[in-house]
Amino acid sequence: MSWIQRIEAALDPARSIPIEDERYLGDDGHRAAAVLIPITDRSEPGVILTQRPNWLRSHAGQVAFPGGKVDDVDADAISAALREANEELSLCPNDVQILGVADTYYSGSGYRIEPVVGIIPPDLPLRANPEEVEDWFEVPLDFLLDPANALKKETIWNGQRRTYYDMQWRERRIWGVTAGIIANLARRLM
Repeated sequence: MSWIQRIEAALDPARSIPIEDERYLGDDGHRAAAVLIPITDRSEPGVILTQRPNWLRSHAGQVAFPGGKVDDVDADAISAALREANEELSLCPNDVQILGVADTYYSGSGYRIEPVVGIIPPDLPLRANPEEVEDWFEVPLDFLLDPANALKKETIWNGQRRTYYDMQWRERRIWGVTAGIIANLARRLM
């Protein structure tokens, strides 16, 4: 079974696994959002991640998947993820082969995030939109899916104890929602 077939099989919605997220508002209080998990089609695949600019109002300097709020113009989470990836990285939607949607992630900041998994050709001429993305980089999929690389940590935020995942890839810190989505995908692939 190829790695693409393995991911497609793991994304089967009928396959139940324990999901971890930051669900603090209950299902009703969350706003719809979508991210694209763009996996490069290589013999050793990687995942494209973005580094947000430090001057942004929200999530400044954080590592993230391309994505954002689902807008009225979006037909669904897939179209929102593709639109956002195009806006942030000039990733043409026609260059993405959608494999499926991973488990919904509820963020403590009030978003219901649908992670859309897609395959992209390697070495596309991606261009970061400086209004939204400071830089982009590729991390080996094997590194992201290895549970040994995801440290589970705790903190107090807004008076509540919260747990989150934290990963260090070279000089990049991948944590919070992004690392949580990765950890859920890794569990699904086990």
